[in-house]
Amino acid sequence: MNQPDVLISGAGLAGLCCGRRLAQCGVSFQILEASDAVGGRVRTDVVDGFRLDRGFQIYLPEYPEGRRVLDYGPLDLRPFTRGALVRIGGRFHRVADPRTEPLTAFRSLFNPVGTAGDKLHLAPFKWALDGGTLEQQTACPDVSTLDLLRGEGFSESLLDHLFRPFLGGVFLESDLATSSRFFRFVFRTFAAGGGAVPAAGMQVIPDQIAAGLPASAVRFGARVQAVGPAGVHLADSTALPARAVVIATEGPEAARLLNGEVPDPGSNGTVTLYYAAAHPPVREPILVLDGERSGPVNNLVVMSEVSPAYAPPGQALVAASVIGVPPDSDADLDRRVRGQLTGWYGSAVGGWRLLRVYRIPHALPDQSAGVLEPWQRPVRLRAGLYVCGDHRDNASIDGAMTSGFRAAQAVMEDLSEKRA
Repeated sequence: MNQPDVLISGAGLAGLCCGRRLAQCGVSFQILEASDAVGGRVRTDVVDGFRLDRGFQIYLPEYPEGRRVLDYGPLDLRPFTRGALVRIGGRFHRVADPRTEPLTAFRSLFNPVGTAGDKLHLAPFKWALDGGTLEQQTACPDVSTLDLLRGEGFSESLLDHLFRPFLGGVFLESDLATSSRFFRFVFRTFAAGGGAVPAAGMQVIPDQIAAGLPASAVRFGARVQAVGPAGVHLADSTALPARAVVIATEGPEAARLLNGEVPDPGSNGTVTLYYAAAHPPVREPILVLDGERSGPVNNLVVMSEVSPAYAPPGQALVAASVIGVPPDSDADLDRRVRGQLTGWYGSAVGGWRLLRVYRIPHALPDQSAGVLEPWQRPVRLRAGLYVCGDHRDNASIDGAMTSGFRAAQAVMEDLSEKRA
């Protein structure tokens, strides 16, 4: 292909959405990707017939940018049950959405997951978060999620047994130091449409976006080593000129390539262990939470109950997720996880086969209170140099996609001015 106007470093969701918008507007570009496939952190590996997302991930169908960009029909989204099983006092207790399971929700008033007053207050709290526009919600004063929830009067019991494990799995930190603005966005979006995964795994999302790009738009095995005033240098010393460069990588790599001009936002990490089981320990697509906070497992899902395509016929795929990246070896972590889950499901856990351990130290950018002030950070560093990713918007699939669109808009504005 001829030398493109724009070079994009990174074929994750931000880079793909940046390229998508440039293509729509007739601007030539090429995406440089160090790995062998698109997706960045949103990838799916096939191991012995099992589909393993790189770390437990969930897609919220009510993401505003996702609804605009993606064709949901081919994704074949498979929903999770709206509720959770919470482990407290050696038993599982069901927390249900009253809109889908009113009787179960009523019965849950009397279980130990918080007080009855907590549960009665959840409905008006949700209505308050649903009020007004999303822009108004994300413009509210930014405090920690913990301070917001305590300010609402929720008990420490509910915080410890439900909010810490549930939101800990979303934020990848259980102190609930994450911005209340991000909490408002996630809670509102989740309440509106629940959570789901594509039937064939999360990889389908970036693959669908990439399929709409021009042929040869993505160059694989091309690691950007440095950014110059008029292009980039690859790790193999190849120099590629461009009128504009977009850095569409995770936060730490963006900080390196831009020599600190964009600071490293810090990261929240996670580990997911995938097991093959002869029989599913839970026979529904529901999130299981460690309300006892005994660790190391924070949450568990039987992915083959969400979508049967995640496992070969007659087998079950169990995903057990840990908040943070502990220093244990894979073998030691597996032993600790099995010890905890044996207490949950009995000796059958000993027969589960460990398929793979995914350690993801940079799973999400840190978004502690104050980071999302403003809600969106600039994507234009100066004419000709741009940056996008979930660290420029919010730490979600939607944030990554939105930032890619914003970066493309900034590129086109500047290129149009130069041509004029």
